Amino acid sequence: MQEIELKFLVPESRLKGLMRQAKVKSSQVTQLAAHYYDTPDQQLAQAGIGLRIRQEGDAWVQTIKAGGDGIAARLEHNATLDNEQVQNMLENNALMPDLTIYKDSLIAPALTDFKLKKLAKKLTRLYVTDVERTTRLLIEDTSDEVVNSIEMAYDYGEIIHGTDDTQRDAIQEVEFELIAGELDFLFTTAKTWCQRHKLCLSTVTKAERGGLLIKGQNYSSATAADLSTLSINKKITMPAFLRAVVHNCLLQILPNSSAIVAGSKDNDHILQLSIGIERLHTVLQAFDSFSDEINPDWSAILQQTATLLADYRKLAHLSNHIEPMLQQHGAPIVDWTADIDAIKITPVTAISANDFQIMLLELIAFTMSDPSLEPQTDKLAINKLEKVLIKYYDKLLEAEQYLEDSYDDSDSELEKESIIKALHNLHAHLKNLCSISELVAPLYSKKKTKRWLKRAVKAQKALGQQLNMIDCQQYYQCKASSDSAALYAAGWLNAASIPIEKATEKHLDKFYDCSVFW
Repeated sequence: MQEIELKFLVPESRLKGLMRQAKVKSSQVTQLAAHYYDTPDQQLAQAGIGLRIRQEGDAWVQTIKAGGDGIAARLEHNATLDNEQVQNMLENNALMPDLTIYKDSLIAPALTDFKLKKLAKKLTRLYVTDVERTTRLLIEDTSDEVVNSIEMAYDYGEIIHGTDDTQRDAIQEVEFELIAGELDFLFTTAKTWCQRHKLCLSTVTKAERGGLLIKGQNYSSATAADLSTLSINKKITMPAFLRAVVHNCLLQILPNSSAIVAGSKDNDHILQLSIGIERLHTVLQAFDSFSDEINPDWSAILQQTATLLADYRKLAHLSNHIEPMLQQHGAPIVDWTADIDAIKITPVTAISANDFQIMLLELIAFTMSDPSLEPQTDKLAINKLEKVLIKYYDKLLEAEQYLEDSYDDSDSELEKESIIKALHNLHAHLKNLCSISELVAPLYSKKKTKRWLKRAVKAQKALGQQLNMIDCQQYYQCKASSDSAALYAAGWLNAASIPIEKATEKHLDKFYDCSVFW
């Protein structure tokens, strides 16, 4: 069976209002005590699998979950256990899952990498959850006699370390699971509750949170783009291709945004979220003609959010990376704390914004919708990609020409500002072209794309490093008006950028000399 559900974190300020909607006459309250199992080195968790035995009212149920078909979908297998046997095992502290029941089940493919007998011997109880669940059924009767129904479940409780019950993590989340009917009803309902109660999407399962508790971590590591998860071929249609690449971008965005709304201030989460947002914005701009279901508001929201994140990220980068490096080279301390505190919109406020959260829901719904229902379902993506690639390559060449023209300005100060602007413009176009090319590469010759992408990515990274040094130098130069200690850093960064500039020119020349792969 495949469960389709959406999970949200509940802001403390909205909890009372949500509870009024959750605890109605028809709602039910159930105490859930769950025992989660894995190997000591968490092999199941690494494979995206969660295994538990949970008391649900008077029954004990063994459940296994694994990745499903879509961001909001997971494979799930439930088996009701014999109560007497469970009680006997509990009394002897020997409660363990029975893996033999999965041998011929629909979940079996998710366990193909494991030898079940060997796995069973390694399993141990890593953590338990103690949760009070309030459930309510949301039903919509449609005119065509199809009944849409969703189970809304509010969970309140904690995760407890399996061997040290002093280590605990609070649970306060709401889930919407499609029981029957149309997928659109799930997303429409979730959007309504999200708007009303300022809910924030979270892709972090209880199993993941338990794994983090065992490791002594609050959040998972930042998630970078993973092109190996992109499943496309030369026969893919335009609407299906766009859904696949949007899905790939969301796989980078959602884990990082989930960590941030949960409280992470880690620079890597913010960086990878920013990269994911920029990739997605480029995708929606480049392939907007591939689907009739693209909402033009998505691009505007992505662009606005990226800008808001950039302001905070630059100052955090100065404080956490550039400043320690400068101090190693003897620079006096420059404190950026007041500048960071002065930023009105932090990453968590930007990501928690209702329009951003609603957009994420709409994008997930888009990736899970049926591409064959679109008018262009008979058109292959491969036949349109060359036109897109040429368009973005020509924009890059125009940006390069703009850069060359900027060097001709007679006024030195104006020339410097113009050159920096031109470099940023060139980098933006090169980054866009790289993002598109990496996504379409599986549809072209591996030999040609590998060589071209290698040079393109090196040029992009070198130019990005050069611009980072320039931007940091400008920040310190500006800071020097109120803190003279920043003058040393500004001078040091200016000198350090010279060899980086030469390396960038070298990488760009190699890239321009390389034949395109399309």
